[in-house]
Amino acid sequence: LTLAKMDRPLDIVWSRPLPEGASPSTVTVSQDSAGRWFVSMLCEDPSVRPLPAADAAVGIDVGLDHLLTFSTGEKIANPRHERKDRARLARAQRELSRKARGDGANRHKARLKVAKIHARITDRRRDHLHKLTTRLVCENQTLVIEDLTVRNMVKNRSLARAISDAAWSRFRSLLEYKAAWYGREVIAVDRFFPSSRLCSACGALAESMPLSVRSWTCVCGATHDRDANAAKNLLAAGLVVSVCGAGVRPQRRTPDGQSATKQKASQREP
Repeated sequence: LTLAKMDRPLDIVWSRPLPEGASPSTVTVSQDSAGRWFVSMLCEDPSVRPLPAADAAVGIDVGLDHLLTFSTGEKIANPRHERKDRARLARAQRELSRKARGDGANRHKARLKVAKIHARITDRRRDHLHKLTTRLVCENQTLVIEDLTVRNMVKNRSLARAISDAAWSRFRSLLEYKAAWYGREVIAVDRFFPSSRLCSACGALAESMPLSVRSWTCVCGATHDRDANAAKNLLAAGLVVSVCGAGVRPQRRTPDGQSATKQKASQREP
């Protein structure tokens, strides 16, 4: 790659080959806070086209103990990238705080050290999410997630750091644009839908479900893993949305504790 007003090509490491016959229309050179230089090129990629239709559909519940739990029962461990480098980051930040403010060389070196640790955490997190989302989009035709408001959830001081490290918003954005690329469907179920408290076997709704409860037994006798049960309920609700085109809202409670749907069904029985 040779840019304008340069006598020789740039000594770069290519992250991937250019698409066959592609001619970049825009070349952007940028530098991040860690001092690394990047070259991005805008070009048509013929490999990005809809995939063959698949029969599989999956419900996805995000969490902190496990990053993802699927309706199939599979769980993806939370790598906690920030926690692994937390000690190194804190030490580098302490060193930076001791440097005199200004444009001195020592402060610049200390700032770069902090920025490189942040970049390492971000790169590892992004790589992990890219691999997960690509796999999910390739394997499933319909993907059902929960419409979480992460910006409000991070206001919880006890969980803000862990939620930010999990990067739920980035996971959703990656999933949505890849689904649009490859002809898949992403359905977001309303965040007030009681996916964790709803029994996926009989439809009974539990009164309360604190975060400390990781497994529970329904009145029908079914024992549920909290996250796996939520993923199953999200999948069922998402398929209803896909077929009927309706939104998903919490079940209305009746004075006797039954859901409105179950009460109507009981009234129709002889």
